[in-house]
Amino acid sequence: MTAKTPQHADSPLKCPVTVEDVDLFSPGAQERWYEAYPILHRDAPVLRIPGEGLTPGTDGYILSKYEDIAMVVRDPVRFPPTLTLALKMFEDSDVPPEEMKHVNAMMVSMYSLRPTDELYRAHRQELTDPWVGPGASRHTEMITGHGNDLIAAWIDRPSCEVEFISEFARPLPQRVMASVLGFPQEDVEQLARWGTEQVKPYVIGRGHKNELTQEQLVEQFKGLDGFKEYVADAVKAKRKNPADDMISWLCDVEYKALGRKLTDIEINGIVYAMVLGGLETTQYALEEQAQLICETPGLFEELKADRSKIRGFCEEAMRLRSPTQGLSTRITSQDEVFQGVTVPKGSLLHLRWAAGNVDPDEWECPYELDIERKAVTRHLAFSQGPRVCPGAGISRIEQQTAWNLLLDRLEGIEYGEGNTFEHQPGIMMGTLKLNLKFQKAG
Repeated sequence: MTAKTPQHADSPLKCPVTVEDVDLFSPGAQERWYEAYPILHRDAPVLRIPGEGLTPGTDGYILSKYEDIAMVVRDPVRFPPTLTLALKMFEDSDVPPEEMKHVNAMMVSMYSLRPTDELYRAHRQELTDPWVGPGASRHTEMITGHGNDLIAAWIDRPSCEVEFISEFARPLPQRVMASVLGFPQEDVEQLARWGTEQVKPYVIGRGHKNELTQEQLVEQFKGLDGFKEYVADAVKAKRKNPADDMISWLCDVEYKALGRKLTDIEINGIVYAMVLGGLETTQYALEEQAQLICETPGLFEELKADRSKIRGFCEEAMRLRSPTQGLSTRITSQDEVFQGVTVPKGSLLHLRWAAGNVDPDEWECPYELDIERKAVTRHLAFSQGPRVCPGAGISRIEQQTAWNLLLDRLEGIEYGEGNTFEHQPGIMMGTLKLNLKFQKAG
């Protein structure tokens, strides 16, 4: 069995033994997730979280079995997304969404561009797929350039040491997304700060609903100050002087589903979503892949010798170490039964993608890394169905391109000194730092 990354010894939570010990959301839970999943699969594949629904008197439920999660995400009518409640609130309000307090541009654009399942599909097919979905292969050369530039900054160090996250895994998707959107590379650090604010609920938010306190919400919007105006200025500039980038294209494209072009605030909202979703998954995937290579003797050499195996490696690594472990994204529209457990109408479902990705009823030897595993792309790391992650295409290209470059320029990697393997809080598989020693290719 492939050795798992050592769990952080200072976690406030003890290693769970029974289902009563399982806690996926408290401080330190990140260090115990993969000890908890076998217990959930065995004893509580549908775990009730009393009083933790979206409305008073309702509960939350953690789903950890692959078949249940896959069924839910493939049927947004039977299991509507939680965002539909927010859109319904906009519809019932006398105040326009853009004038509401603490409502970001993404939510405003969702209300006008993709409030229904049909429009959601059209939005994806017409507005995002050409740039970050199936059409993302256009960016391979650009991604290669950014990857080589990042490697060049550390490959000649006499120490042969690199902090892999801050010096490669994180800045690569940041630079790529700036290029896709058409922002100057010198603005990447500021864009990264805004990106950090955007994901704050998923890092410091409470419980499975990732709730911020009122004070934290105010701080988040303070941290985002200037982002909306920055994007608005970029939209205005690109309407006058378009270039070969996503924002320029959005300024000119006709949204056929609605028979019109996009407004400035709608473009602003799409950009918000791109920054929100375009950075984290790739960063966490790359750093966990690096750890798996360090922990698996001969894997680096195998991939270096046969590059056709990189794709399978990246997919299998995302299955085994899911970048986003789970989200509470769906509601039951009727009474349901999962694994013999009745879940009432109106319940909030926490879809634990990472647990589904190591479900022994779906995957043979689920905790082993098998880069030749059949049909591995059916994993849940990007979700599935009509609302699969819009940026899955570009993330896959970034990961595969990154490893091709690293394999070209290195002879091997191993763990360096000072690693604690401590993870950031929240629901993403984010190791705080990863010191590597590398051997430069001759």
